[in-house]
Amino acid sequence: MVQKIKQASEHFSLRTFAVSVVGILMFSGIIALVLMEVTKAEVAVEIDGEEAVVYTHAQNVEDVLNEQDIEIKEHDLVQPAADTPITDTMTVTYKEAQEIQVTIDEEDETVWTTESTVADLLSDMNQEIGEHDKVEPALDAELESGMTVTFEEAFPVAVTSDGETEDVWTTSTTVEDFLNDQGIELDELDRVEPEKDEALTEESEVQVVRVEKVTDIVEESISYGTVTENDSSLDRGTEEVLESGEEGKKEKHYEVIFEDGEEVSRELIDEEVVSESQDRVVAVGTRSTQQTVSRSGNGGGSSSSGGEWMNFTATAYTAYCNGCSGVTRTGIDLRANPNSRVIAVDPSVIPLGSRVEVEGRGTFLAADTGGAIKGRKIDIFMPDRSNALSFGRQSVRVRVLD
Repeated sequence: MVQKIKQASEHFSLRTFAVSVVGILMFSGIIALVLMEVTKAEVAVEIDGEEAVVYTHAQNVEDVLNEQDIEIKEHDLVQPAADTPITDTMTVTYKEAQEIQVTIDEEDETVWTTESTVADLLSDMNQEIGEHDKVEPALDAELESGMTVTFEEAFPVAVTSDGETEDVWTTSTTVEDFLNDQGIELDELDRVEPEKDEALTEESEVQVVRVEKVTDIVEESISYGTVTENDSSLDRGTEEVLESGEEGKKEKHYEVIFEDGEEVSRELIDEEVVSESQDRVVAVGTRSTQQTVSRSGNGGGSSSSGGEWMNFTATAYTAYCNGCSGVTRTGIDLRANPNSRVIAVDPSVIPLGSRVEVEGRGTFLAADTGGAIKGRKIDIFMPDRSNALSFGRQSVRVRVLD
């Protein structure tokens, strides 16, 4: 019995010892864990804008980030530096760099950046941005890896359109792009200088010429001619108008080109007679008149009723010719008296005031002179301009009556 009690006591002592050892080991482990946790540094970690607090035994910043499964690459942003020792309550900032394609004035460049927006990126590249410069995407757009950012610097161009000239800021590379950007439309005949495919520079001057083509119809009169008919029932030197004559009408069609409202060309493309002219018909007397003959007591010679016939060159004029006053040398107002039968003469050949007969045309008063009327020349006054033009230059016989 005593033996059994002794064995039981020994067994209990061994069990108690084992339990005590286990307890001590567990306690030591707990103490160790507690000490490990207590000695960890508290670090605020901001990763790509998201912040978290971690407790770590890491030796430096790179170790902390490695614990977060972050591998630092060449262009990434790390603050403080990767080899900075860890201290309690420090803040670690990490931002992964993004690859951005940047085109500045048609020159391409690959950029790694940790900036957030397009504006920040261009600023980091020391690129100044003017009011009229073109940036795509917008300056406030968030950057994304693989994005393409385009920057074009604006420059002033002098443009003249629809009568107005102004300086316009643009980033267009050609004249055609500029017109489209400014909303300037060209009609079919309009043109632009320089040509549409010309490159634009700061020295360029763009001129839009508005071209208009119209058809202009002009009505003109057709002068009538004068036809003379010999009439034996009329005395020589007298005439009678049988038909007064009538001007015809014709329409001339012109193609007219206007540039910016000013006519630059006119081309006759068609001509149409609306009504034919009717000739003026004049009967000219051919009947001889009986001459008065006187004889002297000794049977001397005879005398006629006028001077002898002489050959002259005749032209015609009106009261409205260039440089004409409408008043003759002797004071007759031909504009007020359009039916006056007047001729201009050289006074050294035919005295002013003489009554003159022009064969086949009747009698006239030599009442005017002219700078070109020298020698045997006369200028016959006609009230109608078309008649004067159609008369031309003729040879006539003239004699002075008195």
